[in-house]
Amino acid sequence: MLKGLGDLASLMKQASQMKGLVGEMQEKLSRLRVTGTAGGGMVQVEVSGDQKVTACTISDSLVATGDREMLEDLVVAATNQAMEKAREAAAAEMNQLAGGLDVPGLSDALSQINGGNPPTA
Repeated sequence: MLKGLGDLASLMKQASQMKGLVGEMQEKLSRLRVTGTAGGGMVQVEVSGDQKVTACTISDSLVATGDREMLEDLVVAATNQAMEKAREAAAAEMNQLAGGLDVPGLSDALSQINGGNPPTA
């Protein structure tokens, strides 16, 4: 019975550690910036690590073409690229965070966040 209480205490300690580390990770991700580009750099979209679009830059030469459909397509492509980079950064951060904790099933849970791919460092 005492061994079971020891295991429970260990799990509680790990949960407390995880809570603090997750808060740190969220703060770090909110400061991280990644950029997606399209059209040879004519469109650039910046996204934070917590997957919020923070900036969009469109070259004057692209705007001057007046090709609305192409502009829309390039903005979507640049945004998708930036969002993928942000997801990859978040998955890598979570993998690093979990590296020191022995929590059964954590690796599987993290892979689900990364679209079914195992987390990478």
